[in-house]
Amino acid sequence: MCFRKRNGYSPPDHFNAKIYTGPVPAEREPPMARNETSPNRAQQAGHQRPNTCCFCWCCCCSCSWNEDENRTRRKSQETKLETIPNCEACTKPSTEEMRIWAQSFDKLMKNPAGRNVFREFLRTEYSEENMLFWLACEDLKKEINKSVIEEKARMIYEDYISILSPKEVSLDSRVREVINRKMQEPTSQTFEDAQLQIYTLMHRDSYPRFLNSPIYKSLLQSGSRSSSES
Repeated sequence: MCFRKRNGYSPPDHFNAKIYTGPVPAEREPPMARNETSPNRAQQAGHQRPNTCCFCWCCCCSCSWNEDENRTRRKSQETKLETIPNCEACTKPSTEEMRIWAQSFDKLMKNPAGRNVFREFLRTEYSEENMLFWLACEDLKKEINKSVIEEKARMIYEDYISILSPKEVSLDSRVREVINRKMQEPTSQTFEDAQLQIYTLMHRDSYPRFLNSPIYKSLLQSGSRSSSES
């Protein structure tokens, strides 16, 4: 018997490796290998940024023609709330409406088209969760059924308040303590203080940058050009 075998020696894995016989023919290539090397799939994986549907204004701003992609994108956002559409349905704003957005943050937030454009800007700054949280709170305020309120409040907490959530919003300790107390018996006003704090944050921090952003300026120029042509 071989001395190495007698002493429990086992050859390295590469001794038992299969002999390379050349590339696998295309028709015999495993499906997984084709997927991994497909340039189209690699390109799609590297470009997951949502389409700027706020600028097409076709039928409505919810872009029903792109619903399949929107549905896939919503599933990948890791949020339990499914009541907030990716883009609110709205009509195309006039140039005058878009100019008013620069005069008042309140007027911007009260306008569905304005919220859509501002939300698109927040996406570019990776802070869309602030708008999503604000919209979720607005939706909660409309509820009157106690069981529905409790369920939505729990989902809002898990999605935007919990420190374990990837979409956690920035709140101070005082507001968090208030929310934790109110969550014992949640109501439609449970997140009122937190909503106001996030609203103020968007107003002071994001809104000034939005007014100077290419998103808003290009939209305003496009509206002015359309008005002059008509």
